[in-house]
Amino acid sequence: MKAGTADAARTLKVEDLSVHYGGVCAVRSIGFTVEPGESVGIIGANGAGKTSTLKALMGLVPRSGGRIRLGDRDLTRVRARDMVRHGIGYVPEGRHVFPGLPAEKNLLLGAYSKPWDKETQRQLDEVYALFPVLAEMRDRLAGALSGGQQQMLSIGRALMSRPRLLVLDEPSMGLSPILVGSILDVLLKLREEGLSLLLVEQNAKLTFGATSHCLVMENGEVAMTGSSADLRHDSRVREVYLGL
Repeated sequence: MKAGTADAARTLKVEDLSVHYGGVCAVRSIGFTVEPGESVGIIGANGAGKTSTLKALMGLVPRSGGRIRLGDRDLTRVRARDMVRHGIGYVPEGRHVFPGLPAEKNLLLGAYSKPWDKETQRQLDEVYALFPVLAEMRDRLAGALSGGQQQMLSIGRALMSRPRLLVLDEPSMGLSPILVGSILDVLLKLREEGLSLLLVEQNAKLTFGATSHCLVMENGEVAMTGSSADLRHDSRVREVYLGL
């Protein structure tokens, strides 16, 4: 799944992003950048504002402030349903596959914004190469797949849009350690192929293994930033934010 866009068109820049639910501030004026081919993680305790940050980025919850750009395009006012057309693939928390449709039709829905051509067929073949079990179960209803297979399906569906940036929210949720390892392998492969990643994940081992840099959130704000290698061994991160 090679990124076919120029680097300048692939840099995500988030500035002063804020989210309020009623009178409660869930995210307070945070900012970060994901450079082309970079993998960035967002970690923190439950309620720190991680998922609200991703949902605000994708336009799934109202933003009370902030600006979002992908390359030279301002996405601040772009509707959630149109984000995929601008190059952002999204893997939501809880997978949200279409249970009554076969696995392959779930994948094809991820390419709805693209014409059916040789490139789209090639992308489907690459998804099957990345997740061989989906090729074996392409005609099985998505609702009959295991949790791990549904997570693979959700990631594969997002990849079918040929994104410049892949955004993932808690991809390891509910999975066994073996399957978490499989998801890590996939993310590392995508990273090696140059796809930009933005990952929110409670599993610290997965986050630090899959990303190059991390933001640590606390009470809706960015409390710390740094390389994943450094933060992995930071006593404050381990004790205060991750409870390790």
